[in-house]
Amino acid sequence: MSSPAGPLLLLDGASLWFRAFHAIPEKITTPDGRPVNALRGFTDMVAALIKQHAPGRLVVCLDLDWRPRFRVELVPSYKAHRLDDSADAAPGAEVVPDTLTPQVDMILEVLAAAGIATAGSAGLEADDVLGTLATRERDDAVIVVSGDRDLLQLVRDDPAPPVRVFYVGRGLAKAELYGPAEVSAKYGVPQKNAGPAYADMATLRGDASDGLPGVPGIGDKSAATLISRFGSLDALVAAVHDPDSEMARGIRAKLVAADEYLKAAAPVVQVVRDAPIDYSGPDPLPVTPADPDRLRSLATAYNAESPIKRLIAAMAARSA
Repeated sequence: MSSPAGPLLLLDGASLWFRAFHAIPEKITTPDGRPVNALRGFTDMVAALIKQHAPGRLVVCLDLDWRPRFRVELVPSYKAHRLDDSADAAPGAEVVPDTLTPQVDMILEVLAAAGIATAGSAGLEADDVLGTLATRERDDAVIVVSGDRDLLQLVRDDPAPPVRVFYVGRGLAKAELYGPAEVSAKYGVPQKNAGPAYADMATLRGDASDGLPGVPGIGDKSAATLISRFGSLDALVAAVHDPDSEMARGIRAKLVAADEYLKAAAPVVQVVRDAPIDYSGPDPLPVTPADPDRLRSLATAYNAESPIKRLIAAMAARSA
């Protein structure tokens, strides 16, 4: 049944708490001196998002593997620049600030006490959880909240319900809501298949932040032009290998040289849409906290009374 209370709000957990960590000074601590800047900032973000979007359901999506094996096997450079190579780091660990890691557990405690669901999938990234939940939703409109542009591939109008991406890469104050029309206007890809077309464009141009080099000599504009002209990466690759297709000699040469890379990179860029999902609990967003006594205790212990008060108020306001 469609929820009259509002959309399904899917949050990219790590994307938001990393941004909170870097936006708020570490001098904010618990009574015993532990930093809580990420906890406080993340909690305020969730409260603001609830207030703005009034969701009926909410899920915070988690990275259970930040660098999945299948992606590394296809493109070994995938996120390799973010590996922690310090002597005491676990194999395959990501570089994460020492004072952020303990705060993730604090955040999960607060979410549990509030009654806000989390979800993950063994061996996969939060992107894949977001992709799966957005793709399989058939009742409520979906809003995906992330600072990762790769998730623009999820936008859709058809089949209903619609999926929108609330891009917060420049902060909540400058956040932008993207649907197919906005993705098409911003990046020059066809509106009718703007989500998949964005992923195809991103495969061509690459993404240095993820260690994906892209096709040498193909930038944003040329990638968008090629996808717009041929409709999809598959159709473009087919045209490259068709001697009768019309294509500039230089472009064809670049794409022929990158043939193996494109075959490997496409499934790396595309999010998984059929992952098995493990939930911490049901996803309807409660009007009141699941465990108010525990939440009050955490608020005191973590010097987070004000953000948690704002979260509780945002949850309650939906019943007004």
